[in-house]
Amino acid sequence: MNPKAPSPILLFDSGVGGLSVLAELRAVLPQAPVIYASDQAGLPYGTKSEAQIAARVAGLLGRMSERYRPRLVCIACNTASTIALGMVREVLEVPIVGTVPAIKPAAALTRSGVIGLLGTEATVRQAYVDNLEREFAAGKTLLRHGAAGLVEVAEAKMRGSPVDQAVIDSAVEGLRVQPGGDAIDTVVLACTHYPLLRTELSAAFGPEVTQVDGANGIARRIADLTKGQAFSRAVPDLAVTTGSLENFTPLRSALSHYGLNRLEKF
Repeated sequence: MNPKAPSPILLFDSGVGGLSVLAELRAVLPQAPVIYASDQAGLPYGTKSEAQIAARVAGLLGRMSERYRPRLVCIACNTASTIALGMVREVLEVPIVGTVPAIKPAAALTRSGVIGLLGTEATVRQAYVDNLEREFAAGKTLLRHGAAGLVEVAEAKMRGSPVDQAVIDSAVEGLRVQPGGDAIDTVVLACTHYPLLRTELSAAFGPEVTQVDGANGIARRIADLTKGQAFSRAVPDLAVTTGSLENFTPLRSALSHYGLNRLEKF
């Protein structure tokens, strides 16, 4: 057996949002061993400062790479990627795939020319998003809203708790009340947690609004970077948390649904 074949792909997120990326990765690379790393102790990222996020993400990924020896690291978190991607690439010597708001495909899809962007408060204010808008959505209107509370709702949903639709409705209203908001026909889900709430968001936006996220593109990028490499799963795929195992255990059923059948504390 190729000695590198069991080397995992490390998917990192602040919580369970990266599972939306993992679902797409399973579709294109079902044979790839995965370690899913959830920074539950640092959740949520959206309310933290850029300096806090950059230092935390770079530090954690440095230590995780030493322990798990991944062949590739995916930062399956828009907030962490828009802030810390450059720093992490300087620290680690393996390929790093980040997550960026799917403004380019949204701009190609919109018919009205008005695009909504839902992200964390930290993501929507980043110059990275300004640059994507300038490059790919020139001539379009991009309305942004920092949707406080959606991450927590998604985390609760994955633990089996009922979804508070009022929080969903409030996030959508944050886009709709802006000038031109009633013309939004395409919305960018600029946080990997948000596709986990696709059904609830669809109920709030209405069926005429198309939801766009970057998970499929990320999975295809990982497949491209690992093309020709051998994969083998020597042990069941692992989910690790920086928080307490006691608080992670209620997610066991959801994690198992995504093929993560071992839980450990990092």
